[in-house]
Amino acid sequence: VQLQASGGGSVLAGDSLRLTCKVSQTSPLTDRRYAVGWFRQGPGKEREFVAVVSFVGDTKRYSDSVKGRFIVSRDNAERTVSLQMNRLKPEDTAVYYCAAHLPDYDFAVSRQASDYTYWGQGTQVTVSS
Repeated sequence: VQLQASGGGSVLAGDSLRLTCKVSQTSPLTDRRYAVGWFRQGPGKEREFVAVVSFVGDTKRYSDSVKGRFIVSRDNAERTVSLQMNRLKPEDTAVYYCAAHLPDYDFAVSRQASDYTYWGQGTQVTVSS
């Protein structure tokens, strides 16, 4: 497994959760400069972009639905990328995936799932009202 997502769970609306994406020590990504994105797929919905952070962490983008509530960050020394999710809503219920892509420039990021080469297995987040 190249990337391992964890931290999902069942919470009430208004609660917070912190998801973590860990890059395997044996992954070829450890020698590359990769951006990491978070995507989610709710029940009966298409997979959608949530957030992305560039390799050095200076470029971050969010979907309109999570902007102001979610914060993405990374620690390259630990090979982790975190997604702090605050003020959760029932519509945030989904399986959350982290994924890595290899842009041409360190500051570049993508919202397109098709640009991502490496994917984690997903972690379930359920928000009840």
